[in-house]
Amino acid sequence: MYSAAFLFEPGEYDARFHELNARIDAAAKATPGYLGRESWRSPDGRTANATYYWESLEALKKFSTHPDHLAAKREYAKWYRGYHIVIAQVLRSYGDGRLEHITPNERSERSS
Repeated sequence: MYSAAFLFEPGEYDARFHELNARIDAAAKATPGYLGRESWRSPDGRTANATYYWESLEALKKFSTHPDHLAAKREYAKWYRGYHIVIAQVLRSYGDGRLEHITPNERSERSS
């Protein structure tokens, strides 16, 4: 399993952004191997994160070549003050079982 974290500093959003963002979300969901997405924003609102989860690196790469995703990459400077992307392989995911998550929730040895 892989994750792609898109960290960014929001700027001004226009109608084109909202349209393209909705199409990118639909494209991700339609890509075989897509597992889900989660997002957060820092308390001061300066930094945001959208993390997408994928069954395989191939699924992530397929999404990254979608025409709407490529269009957004070309136009990002209109909407963001900056961004950083982290691609990671998920080696393990665990918790106490009471919080649902996109990744498998193996029971932690500490919570046993």
